[in-house]
Amino acid sequence: MTYLHFKALHIIFVVSWFAGLFYMPRLFVYHTEAKDKPEPERGILLAQFTKMEKLLWNAIMTPACWAALIFGSIMLYMNPAWLEQDWMKLKLLFVLGLLGYHSFTRKILLELRQGKFRFASFQLRLFNEVATIFLFSIVFLVVLKNTVDWLWGVLGLVVFAIVIMTAVRVVKRVREKKEGKNPTG
Repeated sequence: MTYLHFKALHIIFVVSWFAGLFYMPRLFVYHTEAKDKPEPERGILLAQFTKMEKLLWNAIMTPACWAALIFGSIMLYMNPAWLEQDWMKLKLLFVLGLLGYHSFTRKILLELRQGKFRFASFQLRLFNEVATIFLFSIVFLVVLKNTVDWLWGVLGLVVFAIVIMTAVRVVKRVREKKEGKNPTG
C-alpha cells in the first residue's frame, strides 16, 4: 500500500469516528429527556436508547477511533519529519484532547446505563458541540499547516463556539415557549 492509501483510510475512519462523536451525545440528550416521560413510554425509550448507544459505541466509534489512530500512526512512521513541525505537534495535542473527549463520552455512557443522569439535556447539548470544536481545530490546522495562520482559525473558532452556544440557548427558549414553560436561560 502507498502513503495515499493510508491517508485515504485515515480520513475515512476519522469521518466515521466523528460521526459517532456527533451522534452519541445527541442520543444522550434524548436518553436524558426520556427519563421524564410517563410509563410505559419511559421504559421503552430508555431501553431503546441504551441499545442504540451500545451499538454505536461498540460497532462504530471504538473501531473507527482505533483505525484512525493506526492509519495516522502509519502515516507518521512513513513521514517522521512531520513530528518536528509545529502544526503536527499541535494537531497531536488536539488528538489527545479528542481522545479525552471520547473517554469522557464513555463515562457518560456507562453512567446512563446505570440510570445515573448527572447532566441535564441542555448541558449535553453543549457537550455535543465540543466535537465540532475539535473538528474545526484539527481540520484548519492540517489544511493551513501554519501556526500563525492557524491563530486566525482559533479566533474564528471561538466566535463559532459562541454562536453555537447562543443558538442552542435560543432554540431552548423557543422550545420552552412552545411547551408553555418559563425559560430560565
